[in-house]
Amino acid sequence: MIIHEIPKIVEAKDLDDLNHVNNVVYLQWVQDVASSHWFSSAGKNTGVIWVVRKHEIEYLAPALLGDELTLKTWVESMEGLTSLRKVEILRGTELICRCTSQWIMLDAKSFRPRRISPELAALFIEPS
Repeated sequence: MIIHEIPKIVEAKDLDDLNHVNNVVYLQWVQDVASSHWFSSAGKNTGVIWVVRKHEIEYLAPALLGDELTLKTWVESMEGLTSLRKVEILRGTELICRCTSQWIMLDAKSFRPRRISPELAALFIEPS
């Protein structure tokens, strides 16, 4: 697997009334690291866009103000129209959140589903 990581420091705006990171913020971070991975590997003018079909997210421990986190992602599979992406959010070596997302690739002009080419998949998945 080809892993992509970005650092994140928890800010006051990320917190909820319980003074830990709000669930919606974790989901935004999932989107942020997925976008960062896509643009760093495929670029901006690919003629395709991605939409989420499903997220499964599991919260394992709270993140608190000032925590230094690592958002880690990789693509597990790309077949047909869909991509299965994994995200882990870590505080040091402690896994505090994980998410599996299913994405559908669309043509950027027509918004119609578009098959993932082997060349595109090779940017994200190491050949076996």
